[in-house]
Amino acid sequence: MHFIFPKNYNFKPKILGFIEYSTAILDVVFGIVLYFLVNLIFKNINLKIYIFISLFFPIFLISILGINKESIISVFIYIFKFFKNQNNYLYSKNNKINFHNQ
Repeated sequence: MHFIFPKNYNFKPKILGFIEYSTAILDVVFGIVLYFLVNLIFKNINLKIYIFISLFFPIFLISILGINKESIISVFIYIFKFFKNQNNYLYSKNNKINFHNQ
């Protein structure tokens, strides 16, 4: 059986149909780093679980749901590019800009 995908269709392989492989790898790496940090800082097992869940779960939900149907990696790339090339433009039609009421 052959499937024909249109050229404008963006096919991305996903795990279980809802999370991309790159996002899953990022979540696993973040979870492992967070696990080791929580184990180094806290001694109580209940506190470790609460802190880990409260820090990992929101990032995991954002990575699954995405922001505006974009993957979390794309959002991080957009944010990085914005802060790297941050320019402020002010357009004035008549070249008279009054910042203060005089």
